[in-house]
Amino acid sequence: MSTEVTAPGPGDTATHPPGGTAGRVAGLEHRRERAVASGGPRGRGEFSARERIERLVDKDSFTETGLFVRARPGAHDARRPYGDGVVTGYGTVDGRPVCVFAQDSTVFGGSMGEAFGEKTVALMELALKTGCPVIGLNDSGGARIQEGVAALALYAELVRRNVKASGVIPQLSVVLGPCAGGAAYSPAITDFTVMVDGASHMFVTGPDVIETVTGERTTAEELGGARTSNTVNGNAHFLAADEEDALATVRDLLSYLPANNLERPPEYAPGRAPAGAGLDTIVPDRLGEAYDMRDLLRSVVDDGELLAVQELFAPNIICALARIEGRSVGVVANQPLHAAGVLDIDASEKAARFVRFCDAFGIPLLTFADVPGYLSGVRQEQAGIIRRGAKLLYAYAEATVPKVTVVVRKAYGGGYAVMGSKHLGADVNLAWPTARIAVMGAEGAVGVLHRRELAASDDPRALRAGLVAAYERTHGTPYLAAERGYVDAVIAPRETREQICRALRALRGKRAPMPERRHGNIPL
Repeated sequence: MSTEVTAPGPGDTATHPPGGTAGRVAGLEHRRERAVASGGPRGRGEFSARERIERLVDKDSFTETGLFVRARPGAHDARRPYGDGVVTGYGTVDGRPVCVFAQDSTVFGGSMGEAFGEKTVALMELALKTGCPVIGLNDSGGARIQEGVAALALYAELVRRNVKASGVIPQLSVVLGPCAGGAAYSPAITDFTVMVDGASHMFVTGPDVIETVTGERTTAEELGGARTSNTVNGNAHFLAADEEDALATVRDLLSYLPANNLERPPEYAPGRAPAGAGLDTIVPDRLGEAYDMRDLLRSVVDDGELLAVQELFAPNIICALARIEGRSVGVVANQPLHAAGVLDIDASEKAARFVRFCDAFGIPLLTFADVPGYLSGVRQEQAGIIRRGAKLLYAYAEATVPKVTVVVRKAYGGGYAVMGSKHLGADVNLAWPTARIAVMGAEGAVGVLHRRELAASDDPRALRAGLVAAYERTHGTPYLAAERGYVDAVIAPRETREQICRALRALRGKRAPMPERRHGNIPL
């Protein structure tokens, strides 16, 4: 473990400063120097805890809190460093207030003790009082064993503050080293987690303990490394190349978010409107042919810029933050490049959490549907796709922010209903002429509806082709839905951005009162 800074002894001039104001000021400066001194060799990352904060916030904007906080006497004998292993304070990012804490791995390995935890909890309370985002820079070995249950108690206190702040102020976690044991649950509750490739690890139980208990051999990287967390289990939302990239991601993310749930997201000058003419030909003629939904999205949002969330996890659905006419929007879109854009368990849970975040912070939702439905199969059914897939239905139905949906191509079965349909409360629903809104695709429908005729036919192939074509002409279009008012307008693809802009302008004053209740009971 790293060497720790010890507190001044009885004969230290910092403890017994010479008389007079000048001497006391000198004593203060001496204490400050000791307090900000490193606890030992440089920590695990590229930068120290204070350097990380300096690189995150605006220059000279950071004000530290709790600089002289120390563990209670007797907690570690003489080893009672100032700060107790965490740097806390407030500053600005792009001129907007934020609260920040950074765990210091040079002091007791960044482990959380009672004083450490109390400092962090106090910062959370300050963020709630002032209504500003809180950013945690995590680099900790877990609970401080020497302090026993006191350390565990503060983990629970921190989680309670995370829950209290959820949906009130944005909470961002950056994992810059290990985040193990109870420490992993706090980032899991926050809104977004950023991890650094090859440097970050997040798990409840480490490789050594797992081998002892189960006999399984694994590595920290395989168990909970940044790539595992971004691709396999979805515990993280962003994968950064290094610490600088991680902090830049946080700054970029904050630019889309309001300070709190009572404020609107920041507004910027309207970005460049991408040329939309290419949208008329972006969807292939053949239904089974894939295209990249990101190309479509970039042709609609300001400057073609998307900040993808959980880009590497459940890639069959896209969740991203973007801007339309300088205002933040949350984008949810099926991705035909991956599994034809089908909805499975991971995609449903990924999108549901994103939808609920946007709703909590007043960010309008923009949905692009090209979905064959929910994924069928024994594994999905046994893993709970009914319960877990219902989370996305619940999230859309619960959301009260402006909701605009564009049906691009296929929208079949439950997939049609869940992807921002009018029936779940979408405000404006548009469809391209390429849209196919039906219970199922033509081939499947014909097989079910005309099974006996096909079996009795002398030329079942020709009969099937004729029946499929007839089904496509009637059910394979957006016009039946438009006749019933389920689609507000069928538009040319090149008109998409303009129609979305008009809809969002009209919806800025939307009011959607909800019944009084403690909270709903989402199927978790």
